Amino acid sequence: MRILVTGATGRVGSRFVRRLVAEGDPVRALVRGGEVAGAETVVGDLRDADDRRRALDGVDAVVHLAAAFRGVPDDEALAVNHEATVALAHEAAGRRFVYASTCLVYGPGRGRPVREDDEPAPAGAYPESKAAAERVLRELGARIVRLAFVYGEGDPHLAESLMWARRWPAHQRLHLVHHADVAQGLLRALRAEAIDGRTFNIADDAPVTAAELHALNGEPLAAGAAERPLDDPWAGIVDNRAARRELGWRPIYPSVYAAQDAGAL
Repeated sequence: MRILVTGATGRVGSRFVRRLVAEGDPVRALVRGGEVAGAETVVGDLRDADDRRRALDGVDAVVHLAAAFRGVPDDEALAVNHEATVALAHEAAGRRFVYASTCLVYGPGRGRPVREDDEPAPAGAYPESKAAAERVLRELGARIVRLAFVYGEGDPHLAESLMWARRWPAHQRLHLVHHADVAQGLLRALRAEAIDGRTFNIADDAPVTAAELHALNGEPLAAGAAERPLDDPWAGIVDNRAARRELGWRPIYPSVYAAQDAGAL
C-alpha cells in the first residue's frame, strides 16, 4: 500500500513518518519544502489543486496530518483545516483516508469524559475549522482520530503547556497522549477493516493537573493557584475506550510518568 502523508515535517508528522517507513510500505510526503527521510517527497501546497493531484497520483491511502494551528489568521486556519482538507478528501475518493483531528472540537465538559458520539461545541478558529471538516469527511468515509495534547520524544509541547497552565487553577487537568501512542492510533486506524466513517479519541489514561505540569517542567506553582476557581473540571477530558475496543489500541505510555520513567519525554 502506497501511503500519502501530509504534514510530514510537523511535530506529529515527522515522528509518524519515521514509524510508517519502518513498517515497510512506500510513503509519499506532501511538504512545502525539504526532504523527508525514507519517503518520496512532493513539494507543494495543500491549498493548490495541482499539488494535491500530484501528491495523490498512484497512492492507495492518505494520512492527513497537515493543519494550520497557532499564530495563523483565522482565514488561513479555515483555508487549510477545512477547505483544502475537504478538497483533498473528495479527490482521494475510493482510498482509505485517516484524518488527524483534535479533542478541542468537544468544547466544554459534559460532567464526565467525552465520547465520540457527543456533539462537538468548538470555540475558536482552529477547533471550529477541524469540526467543520470532520462533518464532511465523515460522510465521505474518512477514519477520524481525535488527538489529546501531544507530547514526548523531544517535542517542546509539554513545556509550552505552561502558557495556559500558569493561569489555571492548580487542580485543572490536561489530557495528554504520547507521540508513540499517536502513531499507534494512526497506524491502527489506517490498517483496520470496516471502520470507514468512524471517529476515535486517542488519549492516555491519566490526565495531569496544572500543578503536575509545573512540576514536570521544573517551575514552581504560582501563589494562590490552588485557590483559583475551577468552573468546568471535565473540560478536555475524553473517553478512550472506543479505540481500545475497536482498534485494539492500548497506550504504550498510559501516563506522562510512564514516559518520564522510560526516558521518552
